[in-house]
Amino acid sequence: MKNRWFKLITAVVVLLFSGLIYAWSILKAPFAEKLGFTASQLSLNFTVLMCCFCLGGLVSGLISKKVSSKLRMLIAAVMVCVGMLLQGLWLTSETLYLMYIGYGVLFGGGVGVVYNTVIAAVNSHFADKKGLASGAMMMGFGFSTLIFGTIAKNMFDSSLGWRTTYILLGAVIAVVILIGGFIITPNTVAVNQSKTNDTDVSSVQMLKKASFWMLFVFFVMFAAVGNTAIQDAKGLFARVGADADLAATLVGLLSVFNGLGRIVSGALFDAIGLRKMQFVTSEVAILATFVTLLGILTDITVLGAIGLCLCGFCYGFSPTVSAAFAAKFYGQAHFSLNFALLNLVLIPASFVPTVLSGCSDTITFAVLLAMSVAGLILNIFIKKA
Repeated sequence: MKNRWFKLITAVVVLLFSGLIYAWSILKAPFAEKLGFTASQLSLNFTVLMCCFCLGGLVSGLISKKVSSKLRMLIAAVMVCVGMLLQGLWLTSETLYLMYIGYGVLFGGGVGVVYNTVIAAVNSHFADKKGLASGAMMMGFGFSTLIFGTIAKNMFDSSLGWRTTYILLGAVIAVVILIGGFIITPNTVAVNQSKTNDTDVSSVQMLKKASFWMLFVFFVMFAAVGNTAIQDAKGLFARVGADADLAATLVGLLSVFNGLGRIVSGALFDAIGLRKMQFVTSEVAILATFVTLLGILTDITVLGAIGLCLCGFCYGFSPTVSAAFAAKFYGQAHFSLNFALLNLVLIPASFVPTVLSGCSDTITFAVLLAMSVAGLILNIFIKKA
């Protein structure tokens, strides 16, 4: 029992460092200011990042039965380190492609491998508290922007500069991942026992079920709300009336709400069960988008800021609930790959802010509100089957 809690604490620390990928609204600043990259180029990198994050998780799930968790964490550490080195050493205004390869493909893909490996390993020790375990790990992932995003910004402004900052961050994150790989190992006894459970569903079987595809569509619409808020958090806060300093502070606050959403949703899942949690999830998304839209329409800064923070809180629900749903609907035996497949929702969800980037904030959040309501309707028909 003590050993599993130590693994969980280690996992939270590893994901806290790895969650730096969500600090893109802060980390992209020198690319725009020093290298002159445009908003659309930077937005595309976030889309590449999310796609490779999901694909990294998928690859980890596919090879999980043949490649040990330690080796996967080693591969991920190398990818993360090399990706950040590319930014710090060789990225220039003429080598835009290195941003996509380094930060998007290597860093994003490496973190995806870590994410899948860590969550699958730790969850195998917490069959009785899946929601709590998932929520705690996701909370660490969500709080990264608040902690390391702020640290990175201060390092950018110091004598170190942005290049050295990227190099140091890459090295530190890689070391943390390596150490975590030796501590965070799966509960092989529980996984082997689960293989004999007739209720567990293989990935091939899962893909044939209507419940999976309805869950997939639902989480695409749900994750799009948070993705839109996080992708341009600083700009959104500025456009609802916050000055530059307040906007930067609110970005950190949004990260807090993102982290809280993860642990709160996990605790709620364990307390009220899967079916009720489905509707709570939809209701949070509707509230977040409605309050944000109301703040934009009324030009009330406080209301808009509250709405955007609720969008962060809403986004916190997505990874925790999807992990818990994957385990509850389809079992533990094939969880690593099943969860990776469900996590692919972040790919289409990451395109939503890119597609809506040319629209006004009013239209953007009106569309997100409509998607949230559609998700609530869809939830009525999603049942374990």
